[in-house]
Amino acid sequence: MNSGFVEASTPSAGLLTPNLAGAAEDLAGLEPVKTIKSRWPMVIAGALTLAMVVGLIHQLLKSGLTGLSHATPTSWLYYVAFVLLYFSPPIGDYIIFRKLWRIPLEGLGALMKKRIANEVVLGYSGEAYFYAWARQRAQMVAAPFGAVKDVMILSAIAGNIMTLAMTALAMSSLPPEYMRPMLVGMGVVVAMCLPFLFFSRRVFSLDRKTLWWVFAVHIGRLAVGSLAIAFAWHFAMPAVSIGVWLTLSATRMMVSRLPFLPSKDTVFATVAIGLLGAHNDALKSLMAFTAAAILLTHVVLAAGFALQSLIKRQI
Repeated sequence: MNSGFVEASTPSAGLLTPNLAGAAEDLAGLEPVKTIKSRWPMVIAGALTLAMVVGLIHQLLKSGLTGLSHATPTSWLYYVAFVLLYFSPPIGDYIIFRKLWRIPLEGLGALMKKRIANEVVLGYSGEAYFYAWARQRAQMVAAPFGAVKDVMILSAIAGNIMTLAMTALAMSSLPPEYMRPMLVGMGVVVAMCLPFLFFSRRVFSLDRKTLWWVFAVHIGRLAVGSLAIAFAWHFAMPAVSIGVWLTLSATRMMVSRLPFLPSKDTVFATVAIGLLGAHNDALKSLMAFTAAAILLTHVVLAAGFALQSLIKRQI
């Protein structure tokens, strides 16, 4: 009985062995593809991090920190407002994605990297980095693309609406020759928002209530940033009223976003000269210092994130 069982089972094992071997070969052939698919978010994140470092080095070589040689604001309130100005975008995004995905505090660092990438590499490259960061944490969110896309679109729409509001506030201070291009630019901004409103059901992935909440957070973030920079300037130059700085903050946002506005730097300088007069040279130094301080903060944070990553790998 036993020998018969052995004899009967032996041929069967011989017949199954080639099939099992073939299946093993097929599985082995699939493993590299699976590895590539699982690693592509890491590759994208690494490439964008490298591009971010290169962008920072490029700005430093272009004497990006020379503004620090200008008169340094002495009021500590300037630096409080500056910190609020710098961190309001990533904190606003963290509030959004904390509600959407319950991301940990680690996500705030990723959102800071997103901001740096957007400013020193290429517009919206930071969104690609953050999407890759989320894909690496698939257990946290299964399909991050829809949420990242919706938040990005709503950020652009909120920025455009704030631009319209700021433009209406600043128009009374502009020379007449800039009125026509400003009105054309405002019309283009409105036209850019309309398709997303008309086809919202096809464009957006999140539900309507969540979309309105995300939009409100973006509006609040932009308002905080505009107020923060106005108060930072005011604390640096208290002789100028806060109303003047709010108008300049509105003009700053307007000229940075409105299309078809020729010589944006000239427009801002014209408004600044008209509002500040004798204080114009001090304003130039203050603007240069603020821009250099933002770049320096980028550099310090990027170096800190790189050091943190190196420590994690060694542990």
